[in-house]
Amino acid sequence: MHIGVTLAFSQHTPPEVVVAAARMVEERGFHAIWVPEHVLFFRDYSSRYPYSDDGRLPGDPDGVIDPFTALTFIAAHTHRVRLGTGVCLVPQRHPVYTAKQVADLDYLSGGRFDFGVGIGWLKEEFEALGIPFAGRARRTLECLDVMKALWGQTVSEHESEHFSIHGALQNPKPRQLPHPPIYFGGESLPALKRVANHGQGWYGLQLTPDALQERLQVLDGELAAAGRKRKDIQIAIGTRGRPDADALRRFEDLGVDQLITPVLARDAEGFLRRMDALAERMQVVA
Repeated sequence: MHIGVTLAFSQHTPPEVVVAAARMVEERGFHAIWVPEHVLFFRDYSSRYPYSDDGRLPGDPDGVIDPFTALTFIAAHTHRVRLGTGVCLVPQRHPVYTAKQVADLDYLSGGRFDFGVGIGWLKEEFEALGIPFAGRARRTLECLDVMKALWGQTVSEHESEHFSIHGALQNPKPRQLPHPPIYFGGESLPALKRVANHGQGWYGLQLTPDALQERLQVLDGELAAAGRKRKDIQIAIGTRGRPDADALRRFEDLGVDQLITPVLARDAEGFLRRMDALAERMQVVA
């Protein structure tokens, strides 16, 4: 079982600390760096964040660095660690630009990018962008179809409800063929259906081993209905806090391919302490 980390960078993170943290992750043998996305936050919002008891984002953040910008910057200062969006809010973005950013990042990083995608939960963010919140799941799949056409076709053609592309050239193509692995985020039945029918991976968040076991049974059923098996996808699970040794063994026994844990600090010394403690706890070997 691989161990990845989530790093969230903001205006409080100097560029040199971004570089230092990324190099620490790579040097200590972690598998991947995952970076979240929100283009806007709000002091007041009625939307409910699905991963906290009170429905609010922990820490009340007021901004994060764009994940493609952060990961491209990190790619220039690392060599082996994989780079992922955890997750990219696909229906809020124009897919032609997103396809370009994904392809360029995968090209510049030497094929190290994992495309974690989600449908979004913050209705106020959609409204500020002028994009309907309703129908966002369907729009996500439509956007991904646009991207696949741009990644895979020499001269790209696509026609759908919201997008029409004909005779288009977009290069460079991604290094990974036919495209970087797509990890669908979410734990609901519709999310697991998207994994089974369209994904190369599942990014589940804040699941205990018992909850994960139940969700995997549902996922296995959806995979079977799609003519696929568990071995056809990668299972990545984001944790809340630090799982103990028993939980780590259970995650591994359940077939988790990558366990992802957050590491938060504002300076290089803080990252160093937390990376070393995490590496020891997770038994990561460089």
